[in-house]
Amino acid sequence: MTSITKDRARVSRTYLKEMVADGGSVRTSTSLLVFDTVAAIGFAAGLAGGVVAVSSGVSAMLPWAVLAGASGIGRGACAMLAARVGAGGACRAKTRLRRRIVTAALHRSPGSDATTGTLMSAAVDEVDAIDGYVARFLPARIAASIAPLIVLAATAVASPIAAAILVATFFPFVGAMILAGGAAADASRRQFVALARLSGVFADRIGALPIVLAFRAEAREARALGEASEDLARRTLGVLRVAFLSSGALEFFAALSVALVAVYAGFNLLGLLPFPVPETLTLGRAFFVLALAPEFYAPMRRLAAAYHDRRAAETAAERLAAVEQASVASATVVPTWPEALPSIRFDSVSVRYDGQDRAAVSDVSFEVRAGTIVALVGPSGSGKSSLLHLLLGLAPLSGGVFRSATTTLPRSAASRQSPRGRASRR
Repeated sequence: MTSITKDRARVSRTYLKEMVADGGSVRTSTSLLVFDTVAAIGFAAGLAGGVVAVSSGVSAMLPWAVLAGASGIGRGACAMLAARVGAGGACRAKTRLRRRIVTAALHRSPGSDATTGTLMSAAVDEVDAIDGYVARFLPARIAASIAPLIVLAATAVASPIAAAILVATFFPFVGAMILAGGAAADASRRQFVALARLSGVFADRIGALPIVLAFRAEAREARALGEASEDLARRTLGVLRVAFLSSGALEFFAALSVALVAVYAGFNLLGLLPFPVPETLTLGRAFFVLALAPEFYAPMRRLAAAYHDRRAAETAAERLAAVEQASVASATVVPTWPEALPSIRFDSVSVRYDGQDRAAVSDVSFEVRAGTIVALVGPSGSGKSSLLHLLLGLAPLSGGVFRSATTTLPRSAASRQSPRGRASRR
């Protein structure tokens, strides 16, 4: 990872922390997820006690059944409330962020290369990308650092060997999460770039629809939009592919740990272990650790399911931070022309916007004499608008020389200019 990538990641994380500074909903949702884990321990204990008490009759089973039922209801309530509280916090965070982005878009500095389409994408799609980060990822991340320890402690009380098996299978699980997270970050970043590009192209073509119809370019522009849509679809499928592969790897390690605990508990009960162990499990203890083994990975699986939300939010935050920075940048001084008509000369002019890897215009030279009309011709994206923005002081001059020499024309000559010529000079 290069230093530029690390700086961008650091900016994204700082920006996200600022956006979710009101963490009351995150703390509440995290507490509910931890209570869900505690209820899961009670549910496993109720099942184990009920199985052991089957031979003693219904009266012996009743307290364990009540414990299992109350724990099951508590788990459902905690999961529902955690989802609702998280969604409410995400809604408030998106509202604050969208208000800031819209304000920044309306007050962006001259020279910004952001188009209407990219700003619309930022205010709608990229703001929505933080929904899962606030509602699901943040509570799951904090709960995943607390809940497995609670489950591990309860398991160790019943069977230290089973707890050791869970710990041994935990590290490959974490390694798979790290690898999947890195791949998801790259795929998510490419998807957002394609989405912003498609939004910009679509908004630009809608604005220029009369011109497109006048030149009968509907088929060509439809093909261009179709190609941009296909590119976005391919990148979206790439994100989903990474998510499915990572989920498969994580489910494998989770299932492996449960299977190892089940094998150990079964052979221990039967006395058929091929090696000596310092414990002998009873039916209740064996059933308890077997019922609790999936709960050790439940918080981590919940975190893994929401991990792509973090990557999507960090990618969106990087782009949203750039939109806000553009609104507070120092404004370029717009030149004012005298009443006399100027002649304009571009000598090896280059225009490169901040944050872009390459120049929008490079090494352009031409001269526009007073009273003449010069047409800039070129395909879309070749830099025509950037040169006009430079003429108006709305784009940065990155290289070369831009001169304007004032030439006074006779009033009669100025009055003979056509309306088209006067509009071109303005």
